[in-house]
Amino acid sequence: MFDALARIANGRARRVGLIAIVFFVVAAAVGGSVSQHMGPYGAEDGRSESVKADKALEAAGYRDFDVAILVEDLDLPKEGRPGTAQQSANAREVQKIRNQVAVQPGVRRAISYDSSFGANPALISKNGDSTLILASLDSTDDKEQQETAAALADELSDRDNVLVGGVALANEQVNKQVEKDLQRAELMVFPLLFLFSLLFFRSLVAAILPLMVGAIAIVGTFLALRIATEIGSVSFFALNLTTGLGLGLAIDYSLFIVSRYREEIAQTGPGLAAMKRTMNTAGRTVLFSSLTVAASMAALLIFPQRFLYSMGLGGVLVALLSAIVALTVLPAVLTLLGSRVNSLAPKFLQRRQADEAVSGQSGFWYRLSRFVMKRPGPIAAITALGLILLALPAFGMKFVAVDADILPPGTSSRVVQEAQVSDFPDSNAETIRIAVRGTPEAARETERRVAGIEEIAAVKPIRLTQDLYLIEATARGGYMDDATKRAVDEIRAAPSPPGGQIQVSGGTALFKDFQESLLDHLPYAFAIIVGATLLILFLMTGSVVLPVKSLLMNVLNLGAVFGLLTLIFQDGNLSWLLDFEPPGGIDQSTPILILAITFGLSTDYAVFLLSRIKEARDSGISDSESVAVGLERTGRIVTAAALLFAIAVGAFAAGEIVFVKELGVGTALAVLIDATIIRALLVPSLMELLGRRNWWAPGPLRRFHDRWGLSESAGDPTPQPATQKATT
Repeated sequence: MFDALARIANGRARRVGLIAIVFFVVAAAVGGSVSQHMGPYGAEDGRSESVKADKALEAAGYRDFDVAILVEDLDLPKEGRPGTAQQSANAREVQKIRNQVAVQPGVRRAISYDSSFGANPALISKNGDSTLILASLDSTDDKEQQETAAALADELSDRDNVLVGGVALANEQVNKQVEKDLQRAELMVFPLLFLFSLLFFRSLVAAILPLMVGAIAIVGTFLALRIATEIGSVSFFALNLTTGLGLGLAIDYSLFIVSRYREEIAQTGPGLAAMKRTMNTAGRTVLFSSLTVAASMAALLIFPQRFLYSMGLGGVLVALLSAIVALTVLPAVLTLLGSRVNSLAPKFLQRRQADEAVSGQSGFWYRLSRFVMKRPGPIAAITALGLILLALPAFGMKFVAVDADILPPGTSSRVVQEAQVSDFPDSNAETIRIAVRGTPEAARETERRVAGIEEIAAVKPIRLTQDLYLIEATARGGYMDDATKRAVDEIRAAPSPPGGQIQVSGGTALFKDFQESLLDHLPYAFAIIVGATLLILFLMTGSVVLPVKSLLMNVLNLGAVFGLLTLIFQDGNLSWLLDFEPPGGIDQSTPILILAITFGLSTDYAVFLLSRIKEARDSGISDSESVAVGLERTGRIVTAAALLFAIAVGAFAAGEIVFVKELGVGTALAVLIDATIIRALLVPSLMELLGRRNWWAPGPLRRFHDRWGLSESAGDPTPQPATQKATT
């Protein structure tokens, strides 16, 4: 396979390049509009009790208030008191706004504190200087609700004292902010990536190659996602991961292949033989590294939440496409360039590149590994202890819900939500929705039971159909209060009333069900990630020790990252630098996303390093020397790839959405810790401690690997310079 790819690159380079250009143009033209066809965040699990309850209520005609309009700078009459002329004028103005809202397309009904649906003094602020108008919408489709809310905000935009918020508009504003942050991140990251690529790739020509690979892979993924939107709903949040991961993997794979190609042409010159050896070594590594990343991202596909499976889909697609471009288009371009891949480089970079291309037993990483392996026990213990200490804060990690607070200060949805919390304490009480299907007696019995719960302040029964009733239970606490959570648990724990069945929903119930859904699916996702990691590393190395050791190091890395995230985002450290207001916890999906990305990338780097160690070991040098040579050959490349990847995804830290910051910072920290502390200190020290036991496998598995393993082969023998002891 890899010889065939080398022959295609060598014999049909121009044709491959032309096909790549045509594909890029078509993919950009068709996939460029993908954001306009994608859905919102989407955190619901259709099998959860709260979502089933809401669907039943919506089918019966019930609609929650998805839009909240805040009218400020008022002086409203107090309940039971006659108003002044000015207060009466303000009341008429509120009625006028309410009527304007009620007649807008897509609005089902609108209420204010004195509407015909009944007076509601809770909609007047405690100071009497502002009021809320609540609106329910006709559609239950997320995207249509967002469009209606956005149109309503535009309709009222000429009123200086009116702000529109609510769930529907908050979702729309989050989507817009994410798109804006994504565009800003791209503008920031491309110049930085180019400058650092010039430094690490050692020439202007080579520095352009990863951006080329990334651009083709990303627009190809956009095209695939655009097709996916015609089949099902795909969340807009997939674009963030697609861009960051695509750039990062393009850099990784380009570094792997270009650096190996330079080694080969430094010894034999450009040509088919050099390309064959490159593809049979680095090319093979890229293929199976991409399969590892794709398998880790595929674990997200088992989650029913739209934003999670969408990110998984985007991650799988961009990982595979990055590898395809790196294995087809990049070799063709390298063939066309030949030795000119080293062109347009300052002389000091040319000298360093020449040294790196031929040296395997000298250099910083070689000396560092020898230093570490002279004292492996203390270094392994100190490094592991340091990572464990960093992980300790993660035991106090708290989880928070995604709401309008994640938007930048001053955004209308956030202002309205903050006003509801601070100025409308009565309206801020959580409403628990209980859907009762059955007889009137079952509904009355449910009402009686719920009213007897200590944490419930009031209940209101509503008959929706002949056999479906809604019990609205007003909790004494707010949305995320412990008392409200206890009330939900108590209602659910009670047996169904005779002649009826109940289902509980509302904001608190939805949040609890979201948590439960994540926990239910997490073991399966973790099993997929761990299984893929163990399997691919075994197939690459033939060892059962190395995969298990890599798995344990990944766990140490993740623990340290989660501890740092807790310190930064939950406790607010560095909030001044990253420009965010501490939300008091971590978004509960962030650890899952970082788990999938980190395991994929860590295994990616492990495959690259272990393949070079094994290649050196198979050439006949000692176990210790092969580790030093392998680390020297890969240390600079892996560190450079990790730094460039951290820049690509770390750019999300400059965005305005807090949980996107969490994902960017967490992923950047994970790859940097893995590529430096773990690869530079833990790997060589543990390899030295275990010695030949690193490569142990039971007899049956050894025979299986001998027949079906994926170990790299250098292809045609590489001529050995007389002055070089051994090559990798």
